[in-house]
Amino acid sequence: MRAVPLHLEVRRPSYAARAKPFIEGAMALVAIVILAPVLLAVAVAIKLHDGGPVLFVQWRTGYLGRRFRLYKFRTMVVDAEALKESLRAQSVHGSASPDFKVIDDPRVTRLGRFLRKTSLDELPNLWNVVKGDMALVGPRPTSFCASTYGMAHLPRLAARPGLTGLWQVSGRANIGFDERTEMDIRYIRELRPTLDALLVLRTVRAVRRGEGAA
Repeated sequence: MRAVPLHLEVRRPSYAARAKPFIEGAMALVAIVILAPVLLAVAVAIKLHDGGPVLFVQWRTGYLGRRFRLYKFRTMVVDAEALKESLRAQSVHGSASPDFKVIDDPRVTRLGRFLRKTSLDELPNLWNVVKGDMALVGPRPTSFCASTYGMAHLPRLAARPGLTGLWQVSGRANIGFDERTEMDIRYIRELRPTLDALLVLRTVRAVRRGEGAA
């Protein structure tokens, strides 16, 4: 799918365009090497739990609306996507919203609940950072296409999507897409190395306490 043409009044400092992808890609690669034993242990645990696939691969919307394959450790039952529509009425964002989140989602496995609480399920995102699809810090990529976005949402596509971001560490997991977009745009406008470093530190603290967005 071709990128969405955006005419945005969002500042793109040279840090975001040049240094940030290189620095974060290198950091993600180092993290994968250091965390290799953890990645292997989680993969084995998932396989032993129900015999299903280790990874959950889903198309997500990234920079300028480009679609890419996002990698996560699987935390749901094997046929979770087929069961999604039957649960849409229970979404905290409303059945008409493209955003989808169910409290105590019955599709999540017992092991999956642990992986989500500890954010271990997100570790394969590091490979997306190495590939350049994602950043360590940025707006979280949506599963729905950019064609679903309203005009007010499009500016959030002016930065590569992140493994973590401002709304993830805000402790407000159930906020709607409109409010998330406002936070994402504020992040993009204020983008600087010190802000990224602060959000990474806040993410580590939130993960350790089991807080933040799920």
